[in-house]
Amino acid sequence: MKKASFFVLPLALATAFTAASAFTLNGTVTDEAGTPVQGALVKLIAKGDSAQTDKDGKFVFKEDDVLGLARFRAGHIGIVDGVLRFSQSSNSPVLVSIFDMMGNLVLRQELHGSGQVDLRQGVTAQGSYFAKVRVGSAVETVRFTANGSRVSAIGMGSSRSNRALLKAGDGDSLSVTASGFDTLKVALPNLDTTVTLKLKKVAEEQTYAFGYGIGNKPTPSKGCGKDNTLEDYFKFTGGGVEHEVYLTMPENYDKNKPYRLVFGMHYMGGSAEAVAKRESYYGLRNQSGAKENTIFVAPHGYTDENGKENPWRCGDDKDHLFFDEFLTYLNENLCVDTSRVFSVGFSFGAMFSNSLAQDFQDRLRGVVVFATMDQVIYLPKNKGLPIAWMGTVGMGDELCTPKLGRSARDRILKNNGKPDAEGNFTDARSETADEYTGSGNHVCSTRASP
Repeated sequence: MKKASFFVLPLALATAFTAASAFTLNGTVTDEAGTPVQGALVKLIAKGDSAQTDKDGKFVFKEDDVLGLARFRAGHIGIVDGVLRFSQSSNSPVLVSIFDMMGNLVLRQELHGSGQVDLRQGVTAQGSYFAKVRVGSAVETVRFTANGSRVSAIGMGSSRSNRALLKAGDGDSLSVTASGFDTLKVALPNLDTTVTLKLKKVAEEQTYAFGYGIGNKPTPSKGCGKDNTLEDYFKFTGGGVEHEVYLTMPENYDKNKPYRLVFGMHYMGGSAEAVAKRESYYGLRNQSGAKENTIFVAPHGYTDENGKENPWRCGDDKDHLFFDEFLTYLNENLCVDTSRVFSVGFSFGAMFSNSLAQDFQDRLRGVVVFATMDQVIYLPKNKGLPIAWMGTVGMGDELCTPKLGRSARDRILKNNGKPDAEGNFTDARSETADEYTGSGNHVCSTRASP
């Protein structure tokens, strides 16, 4: 039968050994204006120590180097098969820290009174480990193996124990949390230092029943963190109809960064390929920062609806079903900021974008429509929610006439007024735009949008 080793250290007789990780870390926590933050919780992540800031925003962590002849209170420590058993006459905290031979902390636990702890619960590989047991200011270092078959006490004369415990005191990371502020994490290569930490107040974002307020933080899609496997040309079936798709990814795409997503919808006689390759998504991809910060996609419309050569469907909602399913597919495979999805189009492409703006206000941040109208295309019942909308119309256009362009605009203005006390948006059709009269410069009108 294998004989188990048993090590008992009488606590009343044990002298303290060197901690080998002495430091004094002083710090002050303030807000961005320099005002002290009281009651902030400051943690040394690896060591597990924590402190709270006082009324002046100050905190301190201190670990002594030489502990002299401090002694444990009456009691004992015993290790049998890797299980530490301890007993004492008081309720002083018993702090157990376990390090591997390279000095990496693998377990830290605070105990009270009498009890036991399995030293191997923080051990994931075979080999030797060091347990540092602290009661008050007294410290004992014990070496043991992963299977608990061998233990020995180590004193100040052991260079190996000093080397193993030294790394734990060399550096750490601080985490600072306080109500009303963003969590701050700071790496500290040296703990024997003084730091001043500034917390940023949590941004108060406007929220609406339909979506997001101006300047909201990005909302990452499910695809964030995934490697991109999509080609720049592929086919996707949605709403029972297969569509060709051209995809233009940002330069130096980062799978962990949420990107703005812009759809480019083609016009009668045009194509998704032309929008993507020749027209650069109506010039949007040539704008400053767009190539680095935006995902562009151009789907090709279905061109044989009951024998009619329409680029987008006019008699049913199949293109809307396609858009819904396809947007979900992109969100699941790419890192998209789901709060910043847009659709842009010209003529029939504008009509389709305007059609989507009627019932996708919760998924589209906004649309840009050049030469649009609210006829011919399939138009669902408007959900009555606001959406950012920009439209242009040619005053001399005899096909997409100014009258039809104004009608499309007014559908949006009905939902885009100011929110009332309950957050419902009022009818803004009473707002009028200055229009070009045939002389002078073109007229551009802007209105606040959600």
